[in-house]
Amino acid sequence: MDGTARHTDWESLLRLRDAPGPLPGGPLGALFGPLLAPPRAADGCIVVGRLAQTLDGRIATASGSSQWIGGRGDILHTHRLRALCHAVVIGAGTVRQDDPRLTTRDCTGPSPVRVILDTDRRLGAAFGVFRDGPPTLLLCAEDAAGPQRLGMAEVLRLPRDATHGGLRVPAILAALAARGLTRIFVEGGGVTVSRFLAAGCLDRLHVTVAPVLLGSGVPAFTLPEVARIADGLRFAWTVHPLGPDVLFDIALDRARPGAATR
Repeated sequence: MDGTARHTDWESLLRLRDAPGPLPGGPLGALFGPLLAPPRAADGCIVVGRLAQTLDGRIATASGSSQWIGGRGDILHTHRLRALCHAVVIGAGTVRQDDPRLTTRDCTGPSPVRVILDTDRRLGAAFGVFRDGPPTLLLCAEDAAGPQRLGMAEVLRLPRDATHGGLRVPAILAALAARGLTRIFVEGGGVTVSRFLAAGCLDRLHVTVAPVLLGSGVPAFTLPEVARIADGLRFAWTVHPLGPDVLFDIALDRARPGAATR
């Protein structure tokens, strides 16, 4: 597909962000079409998680360095996910490590509402997401001290998840859906994506695998252990090339790890 056709297909997808219509054909329609379908979950949300990892399953070095595991194709893909979604969600650790902007500067399309999960309210207002850019929500625990704003960010208080740690993921989705934010992109890091996955709250999972071996570092997923291979979560996927990287689009449909039975 030439560049003109890809641009036309992307513009067609952007028009579907908030209004239903026919999907364009080609690779972009096949990849992003499931995110633009009507939600099937009772909470009214479609939730996609995303991680970029090395071939040996690491998302960062032991010291925390993570920029950039994926190449330019993966960066463009991430920005396109932001543009198609109403909200982008990251954890406090990602803010602390990367100080990201979470905008769509590498593609056409609107920047999403930025949602920062900081359960114990430990982040300061000096990070970029709290100083300028698109609207930002800071989600913390009901018992976390502090005012109702942090810089430009509005603070929402939600119940804790005593089982998996952090905030209760269904409560996060309910709070966002109440604001009309129903297409949700969980961008990272690994702990945050894993909590959504463990809670059975991901519809899709996009995993980019880069041709890199680190030998050690931060694992991509942190999930409850299973006793048998048969108890692992199995799924269907499609494979898409991203320059030197490979993208796996995984249909989870709210499946929960460790819930498989024989």
